[in-house]
Amino acid sequence: MRRESETRLEALGAFFRPAEAKAFGIGYDRLQGLARAGLVERVGWGLYRRVDLEPTEHHSLAGACARAPGAIVCLLSALQVHGIGSRVPAAVWLAVPNKARAPNIRGVGVRLVRFSAVACSYGVVRTDFEGVPARITNPARTVVDCFRFQRRVGKEAAREALYDALDQGSVTVDALYRTLDVLPSTGLRATLEAMP
Repeated sequence: MRRESETRLEALGAFFRPAEAKAFGIGYDRLQGLARAGLVERVGWGLYRRVDLEPTEHHSLAGACARAPGAIVCLLSALQVHGIGSRVPAAVWLAVPNKARAPNIRGVGVRLVRFSAVACSYGVVRTDFEGVPARITNPARTVVDCFRFQRRVGKEAAREALYDALDQGSVTVDALYRTLDVLPSTGLRATLEAMP
């Protein structure tokens, strides 16, 4: 018969903090016992991972979002999640507010960008990766951001994102213009106006 704390462990996401475990009735001492038994692994200061879960394609996103809970998945990482374009990012792209302290994330490659207050909320939706709560830019916002941060992601990546998103119906021209009204990009506006 399985122990009660092991059953409660199943309610947690792939990555979790001791406070989250405590909310499910797993105190710190029991958590340490689970770690000694090999059921959980400490992956960083105050961060644990369930070892019974098979990693998904979003495992690195889950790890990064667990380590930086206020960050927003954006740019090439958001494109990959939304299935737009063919780019496979070598690192997790995260955004934080302009004046926020940069998160200290070890064990996961991260590319960090800074967003203004408006950019931290407009077109940002809640999701989760492997049970880890996260925020991510929606498809239209992601395409606009690729043009806004074109120097970071590359002109070809931005153009590919635009045409692929329109071709597959992930975004509409109207949604792009609404986003441009809030987060301007002269490059994208000119590209849209030049389209037939």
